[in-house]
Amino acid sequence: VQLQASGGGLVQAGGFLRLSCAASGIIFSRYAVGWYRQAPGNERELVARIADGGSGIANYVDSVKGRFFIFRDNARNTVYLQMNNLKPEDTAVYYCNGLTGVRPTWNWGQGTLVTVSS
Repeated sequence: VQLQASGGGLVQAGGFLRLSCAASGIIFSRYAVGWYRQAPGNERELVARIADGGSGIANYVDSVKGRFFIFRDNARNTVYLQMNNLKPEDTAVYYCNGLTGVRPTWNWGQGTLVTVSS
């Protein structure tokens, strides 16, 4: 299984980014998927998750509700995280992974760095 997270960058507060998580070696739609982030000195936290299949059912941590949106394109074997109205506290390395219950499914891949300037 390979997961490739991409789309990070430097953005001003109030801006937006779209992250992509492309999977290879699996049929991604069979798995629930989560986007996580880890800021310096902090533990990795799950910020958004989406159910397997095509329901689009998603859950978010309170700090990103109404600003972040997770969705998937099963034809492209990819899960996205649309991040709007970014805040400096969103600065972190963002990772994607499958979710088995509340646990990540696979080993961690490389994340993508998001830096939000004030």
